[in-house]
Amino acid sequence: MRTFRDAIDTHAAARPDAPCVLAPEPNAVLTYGDLARVGAELGAYLAHEGIPPGSVVSFMLPNGVAAASIFLGAMYAGYIVSPINLLAQDAQLEYTLAHSGTRLIFAAPEFVGRLRALLRRPDNLAPVYPTDPDRVELPRQAPAPLAAVDPQTPAMLMYTSGTTGEPKGVALSHWNMVCAGRAVVEAQAMTSADRVLSSLPLYHINGQCIATVSPVVSGGSIVMPHRFSVSQWWTLVERYRPTWLNMVPTIIAYLLNGADLTSAQVAACRAIRFGRSASAPLPLEQHRAFEARFGISVIEAMGLTETASVAFANPLEPSRRKYGSAGQPLGVEARIVAADGTVLGTGKQGEIELRGDTVMIGYYRNAELTAQAVSPDGWLATGDLGYRDNEGFYFITGRRKELIIKGGENIAPREIDEALLRHPAVLEAAAVGIPDPNYGQDILACIVLKPGACCDEAELRAHCLAQLGRYKTPRLLRFVAALPKGPSGKVQRLRLLEMVQ
Repeated sequence: MRTFRDAIDTHAAARPDAPCVLAPEPNAVLTYGDLARVGAELGAYLAHEGIPPGSVVSFMLPNGVAAASIFLGAMYAGYIVSPINLLAQDAQLEYTLAHSGTRLIFAAPEFVGRLRALLRRPDNLAPVYPTDPDRVELPRQAPAPLAAVDPQTPAMLMYTSGTTGEPKGVALSHWNMVCAGRAVVEAQAMTSADRVLSSLPLYHINGQCIATVSPVVSGGSIVMPHRFSVSQWWTLVERYRPTWLNMVPTIIAYLLNGADLTSAQVAACRAIRFGRSASAPLPLEQHRAFEARFGISVIEAMGLTETASVAFANPLEPSRRKYGSAGQPLGVEARIVAADGTVLGTGKQGEIELRGDTVMIGYYRNAELTAQAVSPDGWLATGDLGYRDNEGFYFITGRRKELIIKGGENIAPREIDEALLRHPAVLEAAAVGIPDPNYGQDILACIVLKPGACCDEAELRAHCLAQLGRYKTPRLLRFVAALPKGPSGKVQRLRLLEMVQ
């Protein structure tokens, strides 16, 4: 199995009526036989439109039958699929559409007018195809043989959020993504009987590679609601009986503050083998509280867009996991390096580098940026800081560009976050460095309180002094309605500065 076509054809031949995608809102099911048919029809339609295999095609759709069909079907047919972030601003959209050279965009009706307005440029005239999120209806074309797919050619083009400068286009090959899916399947002992509940969007790497690609590799199935809803989450568990949950810390935080489960929902949870949390660090207190309240063990993991969302994961066996750790290398080699490139030993903090079959082909149409990120011998500089313990578990301490350096001392923002989250009134918290004339940098923390909770700045400051000491206590504490986040729920710390200016 080297491409998505291999995976889908294998399952479609053996179990054509087996479900792959279950979409709750229209109560629709997309089987493996459907996927093979849709992939072939999509390939025939694109070829009829004069768009050759290897071209970029895009979609701007909420999760559902159409998004899953185009995401998987385009790669099946030998095209490069480029999902569009539904939250992207016009400047980001205009840049990514032009840079990718996309040849066709499948878009939900509410996005069609906006996209057509952005595409009224001589150098970017890709047609926009209005698409119902809950079904795929393509003009019928005569069946045509699909071109062979080279596993080393691009399958997906993903643009990063671009919070600092222009977005980067990450090109992932068929082989990258199949290897990522296989790594998750093997680490989590997944079979065709497994079913995941995931509301993470298909325009984010976690929702793509972890929640969608890995079940396709194993022949399992995905419950894919349009979006996350606290009130519906456990109802979906009761209705569809998933065997694992794909989550991010934001989802965990909101579930912890949701209503209690009914007896039927508690019974349905007994079929869940594990939950998986990635895309952002999972605060220790929330990790333990979720497991205690719902009886579902949580595997903490970590990945990057540049490695098809796999890099580290805790073991499947609960007794071997380590709270607060991203886990052990998954599908890659890993090492810690100093600023001068020296490889560091156990317990030493530095930048994490990765190498392996999931590491991207490169940044699309940007050889210079690729060369800066990936060494000639294949090591990817992640920008993440951390250390390795004596059992090979990796601990992430922050991002290189987000590290707070106060008076020459390195302070990891996560340490501040977790101290604030230990206060019973705090739902979410995020710290970031701010300019300071005496120390170079000091600390700003933004806090979201739990619904109905009361807490003032003086109380939180006293809490921080007790937890962190005076030097690490934030100089500024600001209460906000919500933290700025990317599509996976990861806090975009540098945007905190914009919120409090």
